[in-house]
Amino acid sequence: MEHQPERLVYTVEEAGRLLGVSRTTAYECVRTGQLPSVRLGRRIVVPCAAIEALLAGAGSDRP
Repeated sequence: MEHQPERLVYTVEEAGRLLGVSRTTAYECVRTGQLPSVRLGRRIVVPCAAIEALLAGAGSDRP
C-alpha cells in the first residue's frame, strides 16, 4: 500500500475546524491577514505551513 503525502492546503472551513474556530471567524482571519491564504482560481485555501507557523508563534507574544 502506497503512503499518501500529507495535504499541502486546507479549505478555509477545514482550517477553521483544525483551529477550533467557526467558519465565520476563519474567513475573518483570512480577510484580515491573521491566517495567510492563497487564491487558486475561485478557491481560497490555507497552506498547512501557515497553520503550523501560526500555532508555533502562538505563545511568543505572551509576557
